[in-house]
Amino acid sequence: MSSKEDGVMIILSSPSGAGKTTLTKLLSENNNYIISISHTTRRPRVNEINSKDYFFVNEDEFASLVKKNEFLEYAKVFNNLYGTIKSKVINSLEKGLNVIFDIDWQGTKQIKEKKLKYKLITFFILPPSKEVLFERLSNREMKDKLIVEERMKQFNKDILHWVDYDYVVINDNLDNCYKEVNNLIKSEIEKINNSYDIELIKKHINQLIN
Repeated sequence: MSSKEDGVMIILSSPSGAGKTTLTKLLSENNNYIISISHTTRRPRVNEINSKDYFFVNEDEFASLVKKNEFLEYAKVFNNLYGTIKSKVINSLEKGLNVIFDIDWQGTKQIKEKKLKYKLITFFILPPSKEVLFERLSNREMKDKLIVEERMKQFNKDILHWVDYDYVVINDNLDNCYKEVNNLIKSEIEKINNSYDIELIKKHINQLIN
């Protein structure tokens, strides 16, 4: 069992383009959560900073970390590797700091399977529609139509994993989505009731996949 002094693990996952990275940064800034910075083999995007957004490494460096069992979780996403260093997360939690993760469903599954002693709250973020998602992806720096199409195809697979999360939240409006996630986290930590509507989410899922 986790002690009252231990920090809480908060995971945000989403299909590419649904907004989990922006939400993660907002939650961290406003609540003083520690963001778990992943290692990745992908190239930095415009304005991304090494050791702030990601630790950018090559495949040999990543493989070495895997071999040394340094990762709490790692996964391959769109032909790039991503991983969370175990020691940094545990050290923060032991100090009573809440740690927030911006990872996909594969990493979430691995962390859940480890059954760590720390409280874990998981969120799956969804776009309001496929049309909005397509627009968001097209407006990012990925102007390549093939990349956008690849992300949209992957969306149909990723969305099926919503059932593995504690909460699913629709990112129709960033401020509203942030408030909803923030309130759900507080309800979990403070052990109070919340207004989460699973039936509303099921209806939205059906609209997205049909």
